[in-house]
Parts: sequence; structure tokens; C-alpha cells
Amino acid sequence: MSLLNVKAQEKFSFNVDLKTEPTDKVDFNETNAGVFFSKTINQKSSIKNTLQYTNLNLSYDKDTFKSIDQLRQIQNKFEFSYEIFKVSKVNFSLTPTANFQHNLDFSDVSLLGSLEISRQLNSKTVVSIGAARSTVFGNPKFLPLVSLHYNINENANLLIGFPDSKISYSNNIRNKFSLNNSFNGSFYNLDVQNNTNNNVAKASLSQMTTSFEYERNVEKNWFLNFKAGYDFDKKYKLTDSKDHTIHDYNIGNGYVLGIGIKYKQ
Repeated sequence: MSLLNVKAQEKFSFNVDLKTEPTDKVDFNETNAGVFFSKTINQKSSIKNTLQYTNLNLSYDKDTFKSIDQLRQIQNKFEFSYEIFKVSKVNFSLTPTANFQHNLDFSDVSLLGSLEISRQLNSKTVVSIGAARSTVFGNPKFLPLVSLHYNINENANLLIGFPDSKISYSNNIRNKFSLNNSFNGSFYNLDVQNNTNNNVAKASLSQMTTSFEYERNVEKNWFLNFKAGYDFDKKYKLTDSKDHTIHDYNIGNGYVLGIGIKYKQ
């Protein structure tokens, strides 16, 4: 089931990424650092683990109401894959996540995860269906997962699905180009003592991102990544503890620029 192990060649990696998104009302500047490793347990099973830290800085128009300056997230995604038949696999993930403003508390931790079944239809095509508890739309919700992965040729792959779609192409071993579309979001618990409105408990963000990415293998195990894209229907809201909207910034759309460096082997 080669198509179900597209990261099999990557056993360990460390990455740092910077991303900026200026809008009319708020500028979003994000720093992300992550560590990934994978291990094949036997012929039928494998595990992966990704630990990530994200720091989001927000710069507001001076007249903007209810400003929040900084948001943080610590996330650990553990994945387990098991081959149940020669052409099918079960993919399970468990993702404890801490979303907070300045002070981390046990109440800031939430549990996300997913369960998928993947089936290889032929030498080029894999389909997957499942469900996940995800923050794609800004708050934890149970959502369906569906995807079709098609190997166009040795240099190109196509992924169509929800929440992610992607087409990638490599013209040589050093260059990789990709066009991505994803629904993504997050939420953050706020420090009540720092807010002028005590009803505000959370900050919620969501958007659909379309982006073009270029990855360059600059030297042996070192890679540079460049990203340019656009966020559609971007939403940034402050809500109470029951997810009722207190303030909607009505962001709309905005362009995204990013750069990153990765070590992998």
C-alpha cells in the first residue's frame, strides 16, 4: 500500500515557519515550530508523532475594539496506522491541544482526533473516509473526512477531499511545487483578568486557504519552503464560554505570505 505511506521516507524532521497576513483591521503574524518522527513497527503497523508550538501575534488598527495581542497553541498529534487487509488500512489519530493566551491552565487543554479507513483501489488510486473531532471551523466539532489520492505519474500527485486538497509536482529531486486548498481554524481560551469585557472567553479563527508552495532541498537534509496564498471568508470572533459571539471583526479576505526551514531525514 505504497500510496498510503507518502511520508515513509521521512523518519524525522524539525521545522520553523514564519507566516504573515495583513488585513484592513488586523495583521496576523505567526511563528510555528514543530518536531516530527515516524516509525514502522512491523509490516502491518506504523506510528507517527508531531509536536508543534504556535505563537500568533495580532496587530490592530488603533481604533479597533476589544484587542487581543497574543495567542498560543501547543499541540501533539499521535497517529497509528494498521493494515487490516492487503488493500485497506485503519488510520487513527489522537491530538491533545492546549489553546491559551498568556497563562496555561489545565482547562485550556482539549482533545481532538480522527478515525479513517483507507482503501487502495488500484496501483494509482487510494480513497479514504472517516470522521474527526476538529477545529476546522474555529471550535471543536465532529466532521466527516473524505479524500481521493491519485498518483498521476512518478513526479506528480493529486489529493482531492475535505478538509484538504492538493496537487504536487517535482521536476527533480531538489524541487517540489504544490497548489493547496484547505479549510482550517483554531480557538484560544483567553485570560479573563486581562479582558475589559468579562463575558469574552475565547478567540475563534477560521478560513479557507488557497496557496502555492515551493520547497527547495538546499543541502542534503536541509529544505527551504516558500508560501504565497489567499484566505477566503476569514473569520475572527470573540465569544463567550458558550460560543455566542461577543464581537465579530468581520475580516473577510486577506493574502498570506510564509517562509520556513526544515531539517529532515
